Amino acid sequence: MDVVVAILLSVLLTSLVSLVGIFTLMFQEGVLRRVIKTLVAFASGTLLGAAFLDLLPEATEHGDFTLTYALLGIVLFFIVEGVIRWHHCHEERCEVHSFTYLNLIGDGVHNFIDGAIIAAAYLTSFDLGVVTTIAIIFHEVPQEIGDFGILIYGGFTRAKALFFNFLSALASFAGAAAALLSSSLVTDLVPALLGLAAGGFIYIATTDLMPELQKSGETRDVVKSLLTLLLGILVIQLVIMFFEV
Repeated sequence: MDVVVAILLSVLLTSLVSLVGIFTLMFQEGVLRRVIKTLVAFASGTLLGAAFLDLLPEATEHGDFTLTYALLGIVLFFIVEGVIRWHHCHEERCEVHSFTYLNLIGDGVHNFIDGAIIAAAYLTSFDLGVVTTIAIIFHEVPQEIGDFGILIYGGFTRAKALFFNFLSALASFAGAAAALLSSSLVTDLVPALLGLAAGGFIYIATTDLMPELQKSGETRDVVKSLLTLLLGILVIQLVIMFFEV
């Protein structure tokens, strides 16, 4: 199989993982509303797990200033959220929370990196490309479940959440194309992109999602959210252990 064709097929497979939320179409609206808080807690855990256990360690292996980029990512996402709030909500109540758009941006950066990694792996060897694709798919499943929950909780309809989550996933094609055109340039940018994505995930989880989990005030609900958040972190850690690229 031609390497370019293999890269495109692999990137398409990883992008299709973003449609995992389609399985919620079998749920009635009332059932989805009851489980959405659990999905938000799980998303918080997967975002923190991806940032601290996957993106930042990976960035450190590729270069210096990782924490600086992560800090810059937090500041940039704060600014972007402020712009989104002003643009959409300065005169009326927001129907869609700003963190939904932030999550799409952060996930888009992450997907761009995944596409570049897949292309670089195939350019090294076909077998490495296949293993890398499988690993990224398993990395993406828990996070995409969480991402879908974030979009629904933030005000998107299920159809809109599926569409925009898939649109964000298509950034992986841009990453693959960039790696094919200039692998050295992408390699130089990887630490910065990983750090920025990690900073974005940390910002979304800690400033937008986790405060939402505290709103009920009921001890039982808070404990349930905490356990689900920890489960999200654990799932990311297990995936990293078994499918380390």
